[in-house]
Amino acid sequence: MDVTQIEFIAHQDAARYLEITVDVARVLESWRDSIFSFEWLLNDGTIKPERDLPPREKPKRALVEEKLSKNQPLEKPILGIGINDNVEIGVGRAEFLTLAAHGAKTIPVYIPKSNESDFKEFLAEVN
Repeated sequence: MDVTQIEFIAHQDAARYLEITVDVARVLESWRDSIFSFEWLLNDGTIKPERDLPPREKPKRALVEEKLSKNQPLEKPILGIGINDNVEIGVGRAEFLTLAAHGAKTIPVYIPKSNESDFKEFLAEVN
């Protein structure tokens, strides 16, 4: 999926965050340690199909799928570092994971300015 063709909506508090582009595979590997990952990930770390998501997550995924099909803008996800030193997806979890399910290799996100050094290993390679 060519994420450069997707329009992202800036978060209302964007000035409080840094915008970076992350490597999706690295983020997902870290996010597997999140206590919330079971809702979206299978045991092997792949993203569940929409039909297998918990009832409260299905409509979120469906909404992102609808926006993608209509070329509507998506909210830019906000990532952070959790208490177990793993990536956590705060705002925009459905957006991030749906794009990942569609094969996106990189995704632009926001991170707290205080987490800048923690995200060096998750930065996407720039061509």
